[in-house]
Amino acid sequence: MLLRIDHVGVACHNLEEKIEFYESVFGLTVVSREVNEEQGVREAMLHVADGDQGASYVQLLEPLHPDTAVGRFLAKRGEGVHHIGYGVADVTEALKEIGAKGVRLIDERPRHGSMGASIAFLHPKDVGGVLTELVETSRR
Repeated sequence: MLLRIDHVGVACHNLEEKIEFYESVFGLTVVSREVNEEQGVREAMLHVADGDQGASYVQLLEPLHPDTAVGRFLAKRGEGVHHIGYGVADVTEALKEIGAKGVRLIDERPRHGSMGASIAFLHPKDVGGVLTELVETSRR
């Protein structure tokens, strides 16, 4: 079901500063920038590697407002890993299969994600304390 680690989501206070850090320290390149009003974030996807099942990224997330999910995360925990995104072939089918196994779903159906992907989140309390995102890419 899980094809690869699609991305690691990292919450930050200042997107531009974090982009500069990841570019200068790790040599990563920004391949996409978006503002996602629904999720309340400004984000950048930085390419890490390509693989047989698709690419992997670091996703930097800056909240648009303090009362967003990422804003609350930063206030409570500070900067750092916010979630892990796993690539799946079909996010709708993955939700059905995972939900049938008793894992609580934050999203009952897919929604718009970065770079045109269809995404859905699983409840962290049912996944070892890790906010988990399922990602069906749109051929990046």
